[in-house]
Amino acid sequence: MNIEQARFNMIEQQIRPWDVMDADVLHLLSVVKREDFVPLAYRALAFADMEIPLGQGQFMLAPKVEARLLQDATVQKHEKVLEIGTGSGFMASLLAHRAQRVISLEIDPELAKLARANLQKAGIHNAEVRQADGSQGAPQDAPFDVIVLSGSVAEVPQALLSQLKVGGRLVAVVGEEPVMRATVVTRHGEAAFSTAQAWDTVAPRLVNFPEPSHFKF
Repeated sequence: MNIEQARFNMIEQQIRPWDVMDADVLHLLSVVKREDFVPLAYRALAFADMEIPLGQGQFMLAPKVEARLLQDATVQKHEKVLEIGTGSGFMASLLAHRAQRVISLEIDPELAKLARANLQKAGIHNAEVRQADGSQGAPQDAPFDVIVLSGSVAEVPQALLSQLKVGGRLVAVVGEEPVMRATVVTRHGEAAFSTAQAWDTVAPRLVNFPEPSHFKF
């Protein structure tokens, strides 16, 4: 496989047509080596338009979904970012290139270890991976400029919204199959938030976030 050709095709055929037009995001995807964050068994599928299994029932998001979430987050160089759901560390590495500091929470100890090793190998020094339950966020390090959920939730917990700075953004995939929506919540004041839902997608669930009750009477 010609890796650079495959990377180019991923950007031009999957990501750009999905309304990812931010030149910085496209450049990042051309230089951050996605294949180094993919388990060896799936290396040949590193650039495919699909979720990649990481074991423990967890997945890397499809490249176009990661790219669009990254674009929606509009991370700036001076900002502190919290990521929920590190996985193999790829999104953390993308965020780290754009932010001042990234704290990424991964509930699975094996994946947390893998992500740390991947980030170290990639020369990323401003992203810290913690093994922790991301549904509670990281209140001791709050407030954050940006919070990114690398997976889907039924609804955004208030506990995470309260950890945003005023002017901060939370980016997540929210809803239930078959319809989930990419959601950006912006904090405008102590109790003032606005929500935008620009596009539809489906993403694997994050662990330990509340699910709505489906009791029917």
